[in-house]
Amino acid sequence: MAEAERVIGTPDNKDEADDAAAAAAAEAGPDERSSDERPGERSRGRRRVVALFAVAIVAYLIDLGSKLLVVAKLEHQPPIPVIGDLLQLTAVRNPGAAFGFGGAFTIIFTIIAAIVVVVIARLARKLYSLPWAIALGLLLGGALGNLTDRIFRAPGFLQGAVVDFIAPAHFAVFNLADSAIVCGGFLIVILSFRGLDPDGTVHKD
Repeated sequence: MAEAERVIGTPDNKDEADDAAAAAAAEAGPDERSSDERPGERSRGRRRVVALFAVAIVAYLIDLGSKLLVVAKLEHQPPIPVIGDLLQLTAVRNPGAAFGFGGAFTIIFTIIAAIVVVVIARLARKLYSLPWAIALGLLLGGALGNLTDRIFRAPGFLQGAVVDFIAPAHFAVFNLADSAIVCGGFLIVILSFRGLDPDGTVHKD
């Protein structure tokens, strides 16, 4: 009988063992917890990554298509008024950053754009927030759009001038990639102020 109680455990010992097991489970890391929630988290993460790259591809293709059309139809042509003198379409080759700033630092801006692409790709591994996926997708698509110009357009590799064509009155000429970058950055600012992190957690300062 004593041996049986030792093997099976008395009620008190059993309660202590259950408490110890519960405490160990609470302290376990994500990889040691129940596998029931991990597949769901992985699936949600994959959907967010798909959303990020879907937004990036759409933004990139729209920007690329608009630039090809502008080069074919607008370059070396007079500006086309859209809203009188308030908004025109005109082809401009911009060696600088967004909105024409920093024309003497083309290679630096090319390197920065490449770094942005790499950083966003790495962030995608820990992405569980759909709004962040959209914001980062806009940034990625815009960065890839202008980076394509830097690599493949004249005057040469990594020094190519970006094609700009949207010309509001009293403002710099820009393109759709610049617009995607600005919208993505603005959305990130809003998400940060609201305390939403890329991993889906919400914090309050």
